[in-house]
Amino acid sequence: MAPPAQKYARMPAPGNPAKTEAWALLEAARLMEAGKTQDKSELLKAVRQNWRLWTIFQASLVDAACTVPNEVRRNLLGLANFIDRHTAQVLGNPDPAKIDVLVMINRRIGEGLLEGQRMAASKAANASPPVAPRLSESV
Repeated sequence: MAPPAQKYARMPAPGNPAKTEAWALLEAARLMEAGKTQDKSELLKAVRQNWRLWTIFQASLVDAACTVPNEVRRNLLGLANFIDRHTAQVLGNPDPAKIDVLVMINRRIGEGLLEGQRMAASKAANASPPVAPRLSESV
């Protein structure tokens, strides 16, 4: 079976935020990885795009309406802070070797989101539909 990330080469249909977030993370990772072999401007463009993506995640995580459990929220905000600091370092000194950690984080989080979606779909498919009582039981 192919890893979850390989299934999402194209942007998913609207209506599933987790799949969209996973796609965005995996696409940003792909662009940063590709940017390592291109000129410096393409690398910096991909790193800035990734930074914007993580800024969006940060904004949603600090929103009062965020439904992410507190422990997960704290962990993701800590990770986002690391990405902020690391990205600032990369932009100041664009070394392609420093991109690997950003690519790895995006891939792991993206694949985790996809795995969660797969597990939720599997659970829903295996759930037994409610059984209606027989007429003889209701008498």
